[in-house]
Amino acid sequence: MTDLRIRAAGPDDLDTVLAFWKTAAEGASISDDRNGVERLVDRDPEALIIAERDGELVGTVIAGFDGWRCHLYRLAVHPDRRRQGIGAALLAAAEERFVRLGGRRGDAMVLEHNETAHHAWRAAGYAPQEQWRRWIKPFGE
Repeated sequence: MTDLRIRAAGPDDLDTVLAFWKTAAEGASISDDRNGVERLVDRDPEALIIAERDGELVGTVIAGFDGWRCHLYRLAVHPDRRRQGIGAALLAAAEERFVRLGGRRGDAMVLEHNETAHHAWRAAGYAPQEQWRRWIKPFGE
């Protein structure tokens, strides 16, 4: 897969990433807008990792590190490009980043009903922690 380019997204990539998520990502997030993604890249320029093949965006992952925990979000691969090692390459880049920053364990946000994602995460060595449940509270709207 030498033609796959993995890199941090920059400000010029954000509109493309947002459009890509509408095609490739399951579910939507309250932060799936230009302002939300712009804040992410401004705060942590290496957090949004993208995969490109022949100049086309084919995958993303957000690898957020808060100094204590390593969080993975928005692992998405274009539906026509799945099962080609793109997700594995993105996770490897995210995990390398975490190790470089001193991270010790990654956790991932995975939709309960997304069986395809469950298989991908398990294949990458991740497992659900059944004793935990995500609690949320949106701030403003």
